[in-house]
Amino acid sequence: MKIAICNPPLKGPGVPLLSQNRQFQWFRSPLSSYVIYPVIPASAATLLKSKGYRVFWLDYVAEKRTYKEFADQIDKQSIDLIAIESKTPVIQQHWQIINNLKKRFPKIICILMGDHVTALPAESFEKSKVDYVICGGDYDFLLLNIIEFLNKKKKVLEPGIYFKDVKGRIKNAIQRRIVHDLNKLPLIDRKLTKWELYSVGNGNFKYTPNTYTMAGRDCWWRRNSLQGGVGCTFCSWTTLFSDWRVVKPERLLDEVGYLTGLGIKEIFDDTGTFPIGAWLKKFCQGMVRRGYNKKIFFGCNMRAGALVEKDFQLMKKAGFRFILYGLESVNQRTLDRLNKGTTAKVLENSLKMAKQAGLEPHVTVMFGYPWETKEEVKKTVEFTHSLFEKGYIDTLQATLLIPYPGTALYKEAVRNNWLKTSNYERFDMSEPILKTRLTGAELKKAIRNCYNSFWSVGFMKRKIFSIRNVQDVKFLVFLAVKYLSKLLDFQPKKNEN
Repeated sequence: MKIAICNPPLKGPGVPLLSQNRQFQWFRSPLSSYVIYPVIPASAATLLKSKGYRVFWLDYVAEKRTYKEFADQIDKQSIDLIAIESKTPVIQQHWQIINNLKKRFPKIICILMGDHVTALPAESFEKSKVDYVICGGDYDFLLLNIIEFLNKKKKVLEPGIYFKDVKGRIKNAIQRRIVHDLNKLPLIDRKLTKWELYSVGNGNFKYTPNTYTMAGRDCWWRRNSLQGGVGCTFCSWTTLFSDWRVVKPERLLDEVGYLTGLGIKEIFDDTGTFPIGAWLKKFCQGMVRRGYNKKIFFGCNMRAGALVEKDFQLMKKAGFRFILYGLESVNQRTLDRLNKGTTAKVLENSLKMAKQAGLEPHVTVMFGYPWETKEEVKKTVEFTHSLFEKGYIDTLQATLLIPYPGTALYKEAVRNNWLKTSNYERFDMSEPILKTRLTGAELKKAIRNCYNSFWSVGFMKRKIFSIRNVQDVKFLVFLAVKYLSKLLDFQPKKNEN
């Protein structure tokens, strides 16, 4: 059986950021166009190859190729089965692509996966000729299960796999819950999955070439949440991952070693929140013991208040450079409604300790909360400016809040009649789709003001004096270009409200 893991070309105003993104966005500016390495689809391709299947990696977005070339390649290689990861703003395009492929290749088997179809599995059967829908984030294990079922190597389908029976009724597989062991997965075959396509242009990296890993699925905060495992209410990955799991530190160390052998200079691990405690200590000690801290830089997502001063110092010694925190808002009532489980003050203290240890912190913020006032929005903007002025952060990302189907925020939006549209294509961060107290133009201005903090005199002076080599100069110029592009990405539309 010939299998293709696909990212077909899509029509839109820029480059679609799909995989590894909690929120979808079109990169409209040519100054900021890049594609992120899709870790779990790459794991799926590797797992299938390890089982003896012929696997094709057809990411024609990353390769900047046309739909005709995509369809012709499927024909040329006589592909039997395709799997596509989708998100809300492009699900309608993926439905049309599947229908077109089915018309040209009636026997081809089509599979959809991702957070949107996990939230609404039946919908894709109603709107397209899809054969299977994978619910949950374990695309690798479940895709293998489907293929082995089709090849009669497995007698049953696992839970979370939807299909139509002989009478056309939409069915879910058996209900016995299975928790997959991530340690049993082979290390991702980077050559098969063309890692070089994704190794430049990403603002999370200072050094190239670079790539992503994902030691855990997804966030230990969700497991420990006081709200019964809800996690952050806006995060689309809460739809995908029902169980917190992480590989052994040794396995991630083995992967780091493999990546250094490819000449990779920096890694970002996209686990929702990187493991802490004994796991983190063992991993950092392993980085030093194996000498990887002298060969590669490392970055990760982290929660405010999760680490103490000695943790940051150990991470720096182990080769960590970049550490990402989700601020989202400075206003406590917003943080409470999002179930962030922290405060802006705790975050600021974490950033300060990280910076003192020699790390380069990054924060994310969002605008477009229905309950926030203009004054509260202003406070968040001012807080980001102060973080730059104090030297507590090196980079920032500001975006519009989008409530995706399956999230607690989406359910709240439906319950409170906050949605301005039900058109999925408009869930693309180009405009606020929640009813808010501010206009769309005002919200985009707040985003641009956050990025303008990069140009503050105090921050720029500090960055110039921190320059130690040519790479520092290149990265500073790169950030300047990136932030200029963000100003273009969030220009208001005419008469936007």
